[in-house]
Amino acid sequence: MRVSYIAHVSGKVQGVYFRASSQQVAIDNHLSGYAKNLDGGEVEVLMCGDEENVEKMLSWLEKGPEQAEVEHVDKKQVKWQEHHFFSIS
Repeated sequence: MRVSYIAHVSGKVQGVYFRASSQQVAIDNHLSGYAKNLDGGEVEVLMCGDEENVEKMLSWLEKGPEQAEVEHVDKKQVKWQEHHFFSIS
């Protein structure tokens, strides 16, 4: 089943290659969507794809890349969104 989830990741997640690492994990799991920095220091990640692969990425977001210090991940399922690739901004 195809699903879309949006997550807000807080902690030390900006300036530590979180978005670029998220993009690689998404590509590895055949997901589309995006990762972007938010003004409050969080990273917002939208993941769209097969439920099993989205779950893998949600699990990865709990720890992030080596340099990150993830404190909290607020995630929720949203209406399906069609994206053709995973972008970072």
